[in-house]
Amino acid sequence: MSLQSLRRWRAICLLLLGAAGLLALAGCYEVRKSAGGGQTDFTPPRVIRAADVAVPPGYRVEPVATGLTFPSAVVFDDANRLYVVEAGYSYGEAWATPRLLRLEPDGRQSVVAIGKNPPWTGVSFHQGAFYIAEGGHLGRILRVTLDGRITPLAEGLPSLGDHHTNRPVVGPDGWLYFSQGTVTNAAVVGPDNAEFGWLKRYPDFHDIPCRDVTLAGRNFESDNPLTADPEDRVSTGAFSSFGTRTAPGQVIRGRVPCSGAIMRVSLAGGQPELVAWGLRNPFGLAFAPDGRLFTTENAFDNRGSRPVFAAPDVLWAVVPGTWYGWPDFAGGMPVIDPRFKPRGKAQPRFLLARHPNRPPRPAALLGVHSSSNGLDFSRNPAFGYVGQAFIAQFGDMAPNVDKVLHPVGFKVVRVDVNKGVIEDFLVNRGKQNGPASRIGGAGIERPVDVRFDQAGTALYVVDFGVMTMGRHGPEPRPGTGVLWRVVRDAGQ
Repeated sequence: MSLQSLRRWRAICLLLLGAAGLLALAGCYEVRKSAGGGQTDFTPPRVIRAADVAVPPGYRVEPVATGLTFPSAVVFDDANRLYVVEAGYSYGEAWATPRLLRLEPDGRQSVVAIGKNPPWTGVSFHQGAFYIAEGGHLGRILRVTLDGRITPLAEGLPSLGDHHTNRPVVGPDGWLYFSQGTVTNAAVVGPDNAEFGWLKRYPDFHDIPCRDVTLAGRNFESDNPLTADPEDRVSTGAFSSFGTRTAPGQVIRGRVPCSGAIMRVSLAGGQPELVAWGLRNPFGLAFAPDGRLFTTENAFDNRGSRPVFAAPDVLWAVVPGTWYGWPDFAGGMPVIDPRFKPRGKAQPRFLLARHPNRPPRPAALLGVHSSSNGLDFSRNPAFGYVGQAFIAQFGDMAPNVDKVLHPVGFKVVRVDVNKGVIEDFLVNRGKQNGPASRIGGAGIERPVDVRFDQAGTALYVVDFGVMTMGRHGPEPRPGTGVLWRVVRDAGQ
């Protein structure tokens, strides 16, 4: 739920409850059922209609390609030819084949490259080659030539857990920057990681700090999904394997590659170097026109052995060498603040005995559970909003991440990175925000990436497709992905 929406609901509660409102405010949230965007039914086929999607006056939107399976990224080569990446995997343990597709002007799709280690989560193009983030069994950064030859540049990335290796982008210095998500939600392996599917496959896997960290020695008791005994309980500490306790003052050695970080590697390949760390899931990565590096961060969920309530997604300006706060801060705010206490659960406490630095101020705070992912910057006055960031918001995955009172995300927003001001740019028409499968119509579902073409006059939006949330978690629908294009109307 966005902060703006939370304030609106609080105001309604106070109006209804009068003088008793302050005492019963928490109850307003408690009595309502979760109403996330994916908590709905879907009957195929997916219908596509551009008229159901709203963009600002003077712009128009149109579908470019349909029928894609789990598309995750879009990119252009030096000749401005259009390519799309299909991830080959979706949460919900849905598997397919990762592919790099060229979209021909006549609508045909040509396969450029095929992978065997999904998901493929991001792509860039630089001087005759594609650079793809591969997040499967130990992540890799791949160099892919136009004729489909694949060469690994970086290997052994810690991508077996909840989050993966994410978008690579070439910087002004000629290095390839990429992001790596964390293994867990909040640095403690728990039963929720068994629900993600990986804990039983890799029971010794855990988060890896980028630098040495000293622990406060907090341990968390949970059920043991690795045994058949329903009475079996284990205790697990931070940055440690499931069932491994930690002690106050214990030092966990850091190393690179690590989890929850932005790293870089030479275009010739080799050992990655650390750029910044302390980021839960830095998904999108892009350089602004002024040369600054920005990343989106998917913040904590209210789940697992160490849940955190109402943590906003974040847009960060990346300063090399900086620690951004995970696992003890959310959006620059300490998790010991009462605002982050889950209802009916313990107040989160610091896991680290000492913090590398005080986290900086975010460039913008985005919606709680909005899943703010791919981003790009406008560079051409012909499109408008030069220097502003455009961010694809995949949308909430309630109730798995937490309860929300209405759909959050499911749109593209633009951000003035100097002021932190956020405005909707592409969103479904209707009285309520949400994916088309929930609110009706035939508009967008789950935007996951955005990218301007080489000229900067058209914004392309990758729509992952329909993903509902069932009793057992995400239910993605193959073949429902769409690529949209937004352009300025002639004469505007």
